[in-house]
Amino acid sequence: MSGFQTQMSIPTFEQARAIVEREAAKIRPGDSEPVELLLARGRVLAETVVADRDFPPFPRAARDGYAVRAADVSQVPALLEFAGEIRAGGPDAGIVVNAGEAAEIMTGAPLPPGADAVVMVEYTALRGDQIEIQRSVASGENFVLAGAEAKRGAALLARGTRLTPAAIAIAGSCGCHELRVFRRPQVAILSTGDELVDVAAEPGPNQIRNSNSYSLAAQVQQAGGDPVVLPVAPDEPRQLRKLMQEGLATDLLLLSGGVSMGKYDLVEPVLAEMEAKFFFTGAAIQPGKPIVFGAAPPRRGAPPTYFFGLPGNPVSTMVCFELFARTMLEALAGVSARKLVFVQARLTRDVKAKTGLTRFLPAILGGGQERVEVELVKWQGSGDMAATARANCYLVVPPDRELLKVGDMVSVLLQ
Repeated sequence: MSGFQTQMSIPTFEQARAIVEREAAKIRPGDSEPVELLLARGRVLAETVVADRDFPPFPRAARDGYAVRAADVSQVPALLEFAGEIRAGGPDAGIVVNAGEAAEIMTGAPLPPGADAVVMVEYTALRGDQIEIQRSVASGENFVLAGAEAKRGAALLARGTRLTPAAIAIAGSCGCHELRVFRRPQVAILSTGDELVDVAAEPGPNQIRNSNSYSLAAQVQQAGGDPVVLPVAPDEPRQLRKLMQEGLATDLLLLSGGVSMGKYDLVEPVLAEMEAKFFFTGAAIQPGKPIVFGAAPPRRGAPPTYFFGLPGNPVSTMVCFELFARTMLEALAGVSARKLVFVQARLTRDVKAKTGLTRFLPAILGGGQERVEVELVKWQGSGDMAATARANCYLVVPPDRELLKVGDMVSVLLQ
């Protein structure tokens, strides 16, 4: 090892995040393409979706019941004359609610002229040809004014929005049967190490299966990229360089392994020979302290290709992707910049740790609505994938805390 981690100071977690966010802000997403609305889930909008009419387009009943004049039911019980029925999606019945009248109305139907409130059906009763209103309502109650949700021409979905089911519903309500989205970035995944064999192979006594390429590919897909899984790179500079060059021809390169201080950890020396720029080599976190972040020299007429050297231990690989690499991938995919989101939960057991590193430890978030709790999963270090599979979050231990006590409110990063 050439000692890169001794040539520059190791940033704190917050400093490393700031560096990644700074570089992500420089990225301009690539080309866009049209996709059918049914195929748009998870893609990133390359255009703004605007309201093609007011939402709602008419004053809309929010409850099943009776459309009334609020002044007519200020004293209850009140008997009102039946003015007719208005159903959602039905033809215009031409009903007008005059003083002393009530019109039966269904949720989603237009409020008739003359009415200024809806009494829920639970508070009414039929009395022959009349309607008995048993509870008063205020003017404006139980209906939504026309245009209250959005006015025609208003931007409802911004460029850079990840298309969730709710966002797709909005696009559909605006008549968008097709959307223009950004192209998915191509992300090369290169695992390194003579000890690795394919998952379908029978490993030798001193070998392990290459699970990291598969976990990273799944994370890339989840974040909106298309993984390009390269062959395993041996601990040999020439072949490693060749595979790195292939990976750097994509939009982002993720390397797994070869970034520690061992004799055969060759990732940083080979990248240095390729005149790569390093933003940091190591971060004060656990797991994942040896992480590397940098950019290769730009190809003619093209932007630089960013890369991450992720530690080879499986948990380290997954944690570092979530903490850092996902941000760069989402920027390449066109997602508007966002911060990591942490939640607070009450600790169920004491957690002891050494100071100096921000720790992200596999944990289980649970409890109920009124008392959210988190418990550390028993694990055997950053090679323990079974512990991570049991976890649904990461418990965050600040670098200055030796002990988190049961009952403490602690920060949690969701997986």
